Amino acid sequence: MKMDVLTLFPEMFSGVLGSSILKRAEEIKAVSYRVVNFREYSDNKHQTVDDYPYGGGAGMVLKPQPIFDAVEDLTAHSESKKPRVILLCPQGERFNQKKAEELAQSEHLIFVCGHYEGYDERIREHVVTDEISIGDFVLTGGELGAMVIIDSVVRLLPDVLGNEQSHIKDSFSTGLLEHPHYTRPAEFRDMKVPDVLLSGNHRLIDEWRAKESLRRTFLRRPDLLEEYTLDDKQKKWLQEFLKEQESDKKKS
Repeated sequence: MKMDVLTLFPEMFSGVLGSSILKRAEEIKAVSYRVVNFREYSDNKHQTVDDYPYGGGAGMVLKPQPIFDAVEDLTAHSESKKPRVILLCPQGERFNQKKAEELAQSEHLIFVCGHYEGYDERIREHVVTDEISIGDFVLTGGELGAMVIIDSVVRLLPDVLGNEQSHIKDSFSTGLLEHPHYTRPAEFRDMKVPDVLLSGNHRLIDEWRAKESLRRTFLRRPDLLEEYTLDDKQKKWLQEFLKEQESDKKKS
């Protein structure tokens, strides 16, 4: 996969793309990164990329010309017929694991990281294929959002994590939150690892993990269960959790 990032602050990406899993992904050629300062595409001698909004108002607006030219140049040198052009924007589609999995199937992603008050609307209408938000809050620019999406997508690429099962059981990948994890020692400050995990019985361990995954989702993100199809065993567990919750309320 090829990833291009259009930003006014390319130095922000050096530590992120040059570390940990993202660095390893590039080393094994699962992905290639290019971070471009789109100010270089400005057609005026001062390399300005923003201007005052028509109609007045606070802040500055990102001009269309530098973004149009940058995306056209990157697309012209792309092996993909139509790269996905992602605009980081608080008005965009809420990013989630399903979207990460969708983007991971692409050959070429171009991220547009803006600053200032907003984008000229013609960028949205004629350049961008996806508008994405990482949450209902406002950042000073799109760079941090792009880093989040890049990290989420790259770890899904073949051979990047080493263990191909790692991301399959992640929270949200199955539709539920991930079950609790434990490691050595078996007892720490009088806190013990659940006996089932020490039993060596993989059938019971798998069942415990499935149940605790459902329990954690029920307690922390019940909204996820609205679109999740429960099997008969999970329905029975859910009834147990509801009874436990009612019992705890009575005790309190």
